[in-house]
Amino acid sequence: MDHASVLALYDRDMRAGAQPDAPGARVERTGTVTRQVADAHGWNGVLWSDLDHTSADTAIAGQITYFTGLGRDFEWKLYGHDLPADPGSRLTAAGFAREPEETLMVAETAAPALDAEPPAGIRLVPAVDRAGVDLVVTVHEKVFGTDGTGLRHRLLARLTAALDTVVAVVALAGDQPVGAARMELTPGARFAGLWGGGTVQAWRGRGVYRALVAHRARTAAALGYRYLQVDASPLSRPVLERLGFHPLTTTTPYVHKGQSRSLTSRPRAAVSDAPSTGRARRRPVPPGRSG
Repeated sequence: MDHASVLALYDRDMRAGAQPDAPGARVERTGTVTRQVADAHGWNGVLWSDLDHTSADTAIAGQITYFTGLGRDFEWKLYGHDLPADPGSRLTAAGFAREPEETLMVAETAAPALDAEPPAGIRLVPAVDRAGVDLVVTVHEKVFGTDGTGLRHRLLARLTAALDTVVAVVALAGDQPVGAARMELTPGARFAGLWGGGTVQAWRGRGVYRALVAHRARTAAALGYRYLQVDASPLSRPVLERLGFHPLTTTTPYVHKGQSRSLTSRPRAAVSDAPSTGRARRRPVPPGRSG
């Protein structure tokens, strides 16, 4: 994999050329900034910027004014290769709170390491209706220890109004949900985003997570997507590397509190794939993105 060219493609497809990640959300382009604007259930934030040392502070102030005027907390999703050289310190000086760094990782959907079947006693079932979404949320709450109300709302909205933008799957042991994951899709892009992958404690280490990744990889390939993308925590990164994912750059959320006092647990209140960690992701995850 040519890391530089794939990263450039990711920037073009999923950041500068981002599409709304939920019904009712919109993506706005101001010339030097691409941002998503959503309602109180969605993710609000900056996805891409083209700044230099003379324009950065003005652009940052402009986004604060804009989102504060809407009464929205928002996230500036900063990548390790973004310019100018000191964007993190500029965001912090402007009142943003830095959250933990993650790694943008990418794999080809046809990677041999992603060819895996569910372990004995497990079957994978697509979540396509309210009952299926309830199972996904049940696993989410058990694994990540966070309230799944926002996730339920967003999944149901997408399954109803934008079915071609999301794939959700549940791993069942008999009738008991023991794992779940979703994949977010951007029609016309080459990247499919993996979010919310997790396995309950009693079933970790048996191959459930790998099967969930493989299932989504096959689905993405069948739909014409070439790459899988995930924002990986330090605990997730070694697991994903063994599955054929390559680190391309870092990604760090910087959160600004507006008039409301809490940022929607993201776009989805989303959680990025976090195999066997039980680690909750407290914020929303932006379109592209990759929770």
